[in-house]
Amino acid sequence: MDNKMFCYQCQETACGTGCTQSGVCGKKPEIAALQDLLVYVTKGLSAVTTALRNEGTAVAKDVNHLVTLNLFTTITNANFDQESITARIRETLSVKESLLSSVKDKEQLPKAALWTGAEDEFAAKAATVGVLSTENEDIRSLRELITYGLKGLAAYTKHANVLLEENDDIHVFMQKALAATLDDSLSVDDLVALTLETGKYGVDGMALLDAANTKAYGNPEITKVSLGVGNRPGILVSGHDLRDLEMLLEQTKDAGVDVYTHSEMLPAHYYPAFKKYPHFVGHYGNAWWKQKEEFESFQGAILMTTNCIVPPKDSYKDRLFTTGATGYPGCTHIPGEIGEEKDFSPVIECAKKCQPPKELEQGEIVGGFAHNQVISLADKIVEAVKSGAIKKFVVMAGCDGRAKSRNYYTDFAKALPKDTVILTAGCAKYKYNKLNLGDIGGIPRVLDAGQCNDSYSLAVIALKLKEVFGLEDINELPIIYNIAWYEQKAVIVLLALLYLGVKNIHLGPTLPAFLSENVAKVLVDNFGIAGIGTVDEDMKLFFS
Repeated sequence: MDNKMFCYQCQETACGTGCTQSGVCGKKPEIAALQDLLVYVTKGLSAVTTALRNEGTAVAKDVNHLVTLNLFTTITNANFDQESITARIRETLSVKESLLSSVKDKEQLPKAALWTGAEDEFAAKAATVGVLSTENEDIRSLRELITYGLKGLAAYTKHANVLLEENDDIHVFMQKALAATLDDSLSVDDLVALTLETGKYGVDGMALLDAANTKAYGNPEITKVSLGVGNRPGILVSGHDLRDLEMLLEQTKDAGVDVYTHSEMLPAHYYPAFKKYPHFVGHYGNAWWKQKEEFESFQGAILMTTNCIVPPKDSYKDRLFTTGATGYPGCTHIPGEIGEEKDFSPVIECAKKCQPPKELEQGEIVGGFAHNQVISLADKIVEAVKSGAIKKFVVMAGCDGRAKSRNYYTDFAKALPKDTVILTAGCAKYKYNKLNLGDIGGIPRVLDAGQCNDSYSLAVIALKLKEVFGLEDINELPIIYNIAWYEQKAVIVLLALLYLGVKNIHLGPTLPAFLSENVAKVLVDNFGIAGIGTVDEDMKLFFS
């Protein structure tokens, strides 16, 4: 077993194999180690809660929320703060200890459930419980695939929970699956089955969040969003959390500042409930990875509600605020648990002292094509398909990233035949959503459903089209799946699509490093998973 740093949970992992010195994301070895330990103790807690449920003892909602927030904290680019991660480990161990006394049969618990180290033991323990502590490559691959899927599921579940929507079955499964990754008696076949079951709960989790968002804020509508800036100081909101945005908008109604979205917060403009705020003025910038330049030019206060944080430059670090699962040393953290009203006054006071944003671009961008909106256009879309005006749909959802190889997706979008419509969600869209690709009979050639968690909309749309066309199999639809991935929320989206029976998904710009050769072969043989080629090669593959 290798005790040095090893992390390969994101697409940009070093050399396509794993980060061993420092994370490409900016994560230092000591933070990586603490995150490994946080995952380990969360698995131990989950083994205890699973045992309690098996013995007929209920588990409190707060414990469920602790597990989801722990997993969310370890998602790529979410939390770089040693103190906050250490505090989460301490809290998890404390909660586990209080529950452990109620377990009748402690002998069947794994070591992680019984470990009770003091803080001065954290570093030594962390060195023994990381990814490489599982020696069998295929078992390790499947355990990590499941764990990363659960991290994505935890993120979506947490967003629903802050809107006071719950699905206990998801929490029960999440903890059961985490505990299962500690079980050395499980075979490769057992873990493959658990991987697909994770996809099932991925669908349930995205459905829960979709219902929570639309219940709170209405169904997204086709909306034009301004890309320009005003002449007042601004607050830039990045991440994914709509509840944080709602609280901030309420608290800034008479503050004399404007509020802008960044990256994955763009789809907030599509919801009817947010349109009542006149100071919610537009969108600023592009995907998460450009934030160093864009946050500097914004000149105002910045609120990170979730990942994706790029380690900030000193020029704006004092005006970058974190909340929820996020954290960065030296940046002010806005506290607040589920159901609590957060106090964003430090963000607002900072903004008031700042200059207005520097303009990056002008014009507008159109979005709001979530499932309710697209299904309302179903007759028009069906007619376009039947007439031959639309030949194919291409799902280009997922994540953007720094790698130059991702320019493939811009070139791919430009090269698509004019009778093709792109269905997208997530920040992958920034590779092509500002291109002038036109429309087909009034239907835009880029239909943006929203955030990465709104990928659920793309599944609902596909299932509706299957029904409308009277098809037996979702794979009979004229839909191509060419998905970009970066982090763990993309993993749960992939597993959800596999659970729904979608085959022949192309995944890029590279296949995950955490897939062993044998596990990758299972996905290829059973689901037709493949990588990407050149744009010319893939045009011939998809359209010849």
